[in-house]
Amino acid sequence: MSGGLAQGIFAALASPRLGEKLILHIPVAGTYIDIDIITIIMSWVVMAVIIGIALVLRRSLRQPVDEKPSRGQMLLETTLDFLKAQLAGNFSDETLARLLFPFVSTLFLFVLVSNWIAVIPYFQSPTSDLNVTLSFALLVTFLSQLYAVRMNGVRRYLKGFIEPYPFLLPLNIVGEIAKPLSHSFRLFGNMFGGAAMLTILYMFAVTSVGWPLIVNAFYGLFEGVIQAFVFAILAVAYINVAVENQ
Repeated sequence: MSGGLAQGIFAALASPRLGEKLILHIPVAGTYIDIDIITIIMSWVVMAVIIGIALVLRRSLRQPVDEKPSRGQMLLETTLDFLKAQLAGNFSDETLARLLFPFVSTLFLFVLVSNWIAVIPYFQSPTSDLNVTLSFALLVTFLSQLYAVRMNGVRRYLKGFIEPYPFLLPLNIVGEIAKPLSHSFRLFGNMFGGAAMLTILYMFAVTSVGWPLIVNAFYGLFEGVIQAFVFAILAVAYINVAVENQ
């Protein structure tokens, strides 16, 4: 393949230039609210994909119970069993697992599809935007504190911040603040770093089509699963710690 043709192909497949964003500035009370249009659009695309798959799989549940399970039904049951074993099974309390399994599994699926969608040319992963990962991490933190209060009571919850010694109160507060930051930066750093690496690879690999595509598929699919699983497991761990330590 000629160098000019290869460059044209990689220019079409490569991600947008690093640092460039399509931002919508909305004036509000003398200031501006900035909205990343691409991230918003891709987030809606991810939601549409998940809802579409759910509707397709839902059709497989309309058959009589005594009939042989369809492929869709078997796929759905296998997926649910896997998520329950890997996510719900790590909760320290069965009640907590029953209440929060829908949230954690949905979080896992959204992050997974967000990571995978970047494999498609011109598509950008929403999880490569810190605003997205930070919002998820803050939601996990909110739920962890909410269920810590619900399952332990307000008095025991507040007492947990001064244990084992009252002078550790500032450190305990800083520790709670650090959790969503580390949670969000871990996923954002991996996905943004992967996007940067693939962009550079597409720019310089002008003599071979197969190798960059293989790297893109590996990072987008395999690494996407790992990062989604780690993010969901950390969410479970943070909720467990918040409930148990209060």
